Amino acid sequence: MKKLQLRHGFLVVWVLMASMILSGCYQHGAKNYQLPQAFHMNERLMDSLSFFSTHHYTNNYNFVVKADSLPLIRQLPEETLNGMQTDTFSVKKGEHLVVADIRIMPADSIDTVWVQLANDTSAFGWSRECNMLPKVMPDDPISQFISTFSDVHTLIFLIIVVVFGASYLLWWVFRQHAYIVHFHDIDSFYPTLLCLIVASSATFYATLQMFAPQLWQHFYFHPTLNPFSVPWVLGAFLLSVWVMLIVALAAADEVRHALPLGEAILYLGGLVAVCAVNYILFSITTLYYVGYLLLIAYFVLALRGYMRRRARYVCGNCGTKLQHKGRCPYCGTENE
Repeated sequence: MKKLQLRHGFLVVWVLMASMILSGCYQHGAKNYQLPQAFHMNERLMDSLSFFSTHHYTNNYNFVVKADSLPLIRQLPEETLNGMQTDTFSVKKGEHLVVADIRIMPADSIDTVWVQLANDTSAFGWSRECNMLPKVMPDDPISQFISTFSDVHTLIFLIIVVVFGASYLLWWVFRQHAYIVHFHDIDSFYPTLLCLIVASSATFYATLQMFAPQLWQHFYFHPTLNPFSVPWVLGAFLLSVWVMLIVALAAADEVRHALPLGEAILYLGGLVAVCAVNYILFSITTLYYVGYLLLIAYFVLALRGYMRRRARYVCGNCGTKLQHKGRCPYCGTENE
């Protein structure tokens, strides 16, 4: 029966992975579409494409205000730079904005890029890019998720909550002598694999931040969940996120079959705590290059611990898995 359950678990994992891979195998638009020969790029369009390649947004791009307010100037940038009297209005948090125009002002010593934005009421106003970007985020759920968890105050709060919450939960689990990944684990590799994937993904995420900031910036403005529609480096990271979700489902299913409901909930809580600590630890230490050494050491210790604790024998009387031969702790039968 256990063999059938294990085979069923592997089948679920492979079906989910196959469906995820096949869902990414599609193309946007016609395969052989070509621009008409009569199409000529004028100077304004070329400037727009050049701006897009470095700033990752252009006209008609949609933002949402994430700060309490964003002041906009009604007059043209030239009037502001010449010291003329200007009128401002503010857009509030949560309001939607669209990029109406972009001006490059070489005479501005603060920021040469000025952006004209329009809100839902068709009110137009200008702002320097350096003032605008910290107060807005792209109008996309993935981008908003990234923006929320990239905020410094949110990160500090998250670190404090994770450290204290995980410490208390793990301390309580140890006191209860309950099952917990890496220490008193169940006979399944999925929880250990999930922790390793989380640590690897966190390291990969920090690596992208350090060595490919423009690539990550473009992904922030144009997010996707399809790992096959982006450069391979970013695709590998997205693929690791998909695999993480699939392995998490497999781990939860294994825990559900291996433990009673109460112990399973406690084990899953400890597993979430370990994964949260892994994310915080490896995403921060990788920024200082220490995370790479820690990741190697973590892999070695986690795999060695799993190999040492996994069950190698089965009780001939009750079928309980045993780590070594001898008396079964459940039925008392001697196994030689």
